[in-house]
Amino acid sequence: MTAAMLTTMVLCFALTVSVAVSIGLAAIAGIQIANVNMLVSVKEMFSSINKFPLAAIPFFILAGNVMETGGISRRLVEFAKSIVGGVQGGLPMTCVLTCMIFAAVSGSSVATTFAIGAILIPALIKHGYPTGYAAALQATSAELGVIIPPSIPLILYGVSAEVSIGELFIAGFGPGLLIGCALMLFVYVYCKFKGWGKTDGEGQLPFGKAAWQAGWALLMPVIILGGIYGGIFTPTEASAVAVFYALVVGMLIYREIRVADLYLILRKSVMSSAVIMFIIANAGLFAFLITRAGVPDAIGHYLEGVLQSPALFLLGVNATLFLIGMFIETSAAIIVLAPILAPVAIHFGIDPVHFGLIMVVNLAMGMITPPFGVNLFAAATVARISLDRMIPHLLPFVLVIIACLMVITYVPWLSLGLRDLVYAK
Repeated sequence: MTAAMLTTMVLCFALTVSVAVSIGLAAIAGIQIANVNMLVSVKEMFSSINKFPLAAIPFFILAGNVMETGGISRRLVEFAKSIVGGVQGGLPMTCVLTCMIFAAVSGSSVATTFAIGAILIPALIKHGYPTGYAAALQATSAELGVIIPPSIPLILYGVSAEVSIGELFIAGFGPGLLIGCALMLFVYVYCKFKGWGKTDGEGQLPFGKAAWQAGWALLMPVIILGGIYGGIFTPTEASAVAVFYALVVGMLIYREIRVADLYLILRKSVMSSAVIMFIIANAGLFAFLITRAGVPDAIGHYLEGVLQSPALFLLGVNATLFLIGMFIETSAAIIVLAPILAPVAIHFGIDPVHFGLIMVVNLAMGMITPPFGVNLFAAATVARISLDRMIPHLLPFVLVIIACLMVITYVPWLSLGLRDLVYAK
């Protein structure tokens, strides 16, 4: 059954069938071979999405789209530029810093790519940066949207591996800040080397003025994250608060959202949410079948025999996840693999929260690696270029994130230090 499922899924991928449909067809093939009642598929697919924490996904997607339309993202760009925009290479640094701030609300890398890229990619091109570099930078920076909390992939991992989402969120700050700072340092040095960005300070607002204009936008992550860690509301409830706050700011304070705009915002959000939920439903059925077939136990015993230490296990997992992330969408990969790998990681003495950050950071690279990197397609759409023009500029960014991943993997304190401090008994 397992062989038939994997063969079906790989064949569908080769035929460029969508990820969700490929996983669903593979699960149906497994059901037919195992002679399982087809009603099981309905039950398991419904059970996969009938979980309260998953309600946060459509709300955070909606919040990100409201922020984009309501002028919040533009003001965050001006604020970030007032901090780092005055140095050579300041505009690429502004891109990274803005994505870090935007990520603290949106939870989605694709939403971050469109919201920030629509502003910064044209600005980068105008200041003389190659179009491929601008698009590659935006796609890479937007990856922070799934690492810095709140994060949709972290929610999915928490639900799949039965780990506290609150702990995952607070553990995401360290890795997110590490990657963000590493990217800013890299683009600063790289622009100095290339001689780019000598006019990046043009149009830069004074810090005080930019902070005043972006005050309501900057208050948003404070309210959302402060409410979560202050025990005022859960991460799921926080997503609804984020939508309400973004609507109030966009419609009543900044007055850039009209009633007529709401239909397009809602339509875009519903379509994005439906895609993710369909993937979750099919992946849940797939995970149920491979668990029923004993695949997780078999993989666990195999890894225990081949990889004798936690360090080797983490190295092997990172190499495997990197390859998987290139071909399978991040959400689907997490839902299928988290229930399999998390118990094995716990057996090796690895904290499941730490392992969750390793999984999410690693699989998030799949968003910026060919052939199925969703951030690449989003950035290419905004920049109106072909994917191949981005690839030469993309490789250095991928290497920077891989270096950060190794630090995150082998320095657990980076992820767990703040978690242990906040949740100390």
